[in-house]
Amino acid sequence: MIEILEPKWVKCFRDFFELSGVKPGDLIGVLAESQSRQILLDLTDHALHQIGARSLRVTVPSPQLADPMPVRSTGATYAYDAYPEIMGSLGSCSLVVDCTVEGLLHSKARQELLSAGGRVLMISNEHPEVLERCAATRELHELALKSLSLLDNSSLMEVKSEAGTDLRINTVGAPSRGGGGILGPNDKIAYWPAGLCLCFPLSQTVNGRVVLDIGDVNLTFKKYFENEVVLHIENDQVIEIEGSGLDAKLMRSYYEGWNDPNAYTISHVGWGVNPGAKWEALTMYDKADINGTELRAIAGSFLLSTGANEFANRFTNCHFDLPMRNCDIFLDSQQVVDKGNLLPLTNHE
Repeated sequence: MIEILEPKWVKCFRDFFELSGVKPGDLIGVLAESQSRQILLDLTDHALHQIGARSLRVTVPSPQLADPMPVRSTGATYAYDAYPEIMGSLGSCSLVVDCTVEGLLHSKARQELLSAGGRVLMISNEHPEVLERCAATRELHELALKSLSLLDNSSLMEVKSEAGTDLRINTVGAPSRGGGGILGPNDKIAYWPAGLCLCFPLSQTVNGRVVLDIGDVNLTFKKYFENEVVLHIENDQVIEIEGSGLDAKLMRSYYEGWNDPNAYTISHVGWGVNPGAKWEALTMYDKADINGTELRAIAGSFLLSTGANEFANRFTNCHFDLPMRNCDIFLDSQQVVDKGNLLPLTNHE
């Protein structure tokens, strides 16, 4: 697919920025690295120019590889770790647009930027067509906020499936994150594509069995599961990866390659609410075209992720995002997802 400046994509980017309050005269910082996707930077520049905002772009060299294994879609760029002065100075911008390859979400530099008063709009390293199809809307944002309110007031999340998943997560005190891609006046960070409601479980709060069925997704590898894989989880830790097919063998070898106990632990759990995100999307693009974040936000999907969880004091660059279909999700006594279908939310006020 050709990545050029399509007027429809410029409009899409402009709408995205304006929904988050970008106005004429605002000073907007744009973070890039040498390996950033050029079309995303160009669309950002043109959209900000149309709004009348003042923009400045900072580009640093993509860093030397520091991990023992290939990594993709971690949300933890270290491109700016060596530039704390830049993070501090960008805190005076109205907001910062993040166009780095991996993103600032779980990075050291993100905290330095937020501590300096910065606010961040992350644009995932996707083909613009994906961003167009999964555009942020006020309706999506409201649904995500209602879902987060329900999660914040829960004490137990249970996830079950006919395939055999039976997972329990104590959600008391678990910080929630998510949204519909809009950066509100009091928000510090938002990302696109969005439409995700999740929490970071605290230490010793996740137990059970997860069955990754045929058709579920391994986003780290950007592929659908073609064989059943079973994860046995005790006190946040994946203690066994059961399965005889290639999918299980690849997961086991990738985990083992990190030689890091934290790689096997739970990062975050939640569900998607974006009707524009489609399960079939991975079949339509080459791996280089997309980042795959769309599939985390499929409406009614359950997302299990392993890896870094700063709220449980666990850090690693090994990260699996595993969107699952056809699950039932309960918060305390209320069912929010039925066999992969979102249910109307109640008692969220």
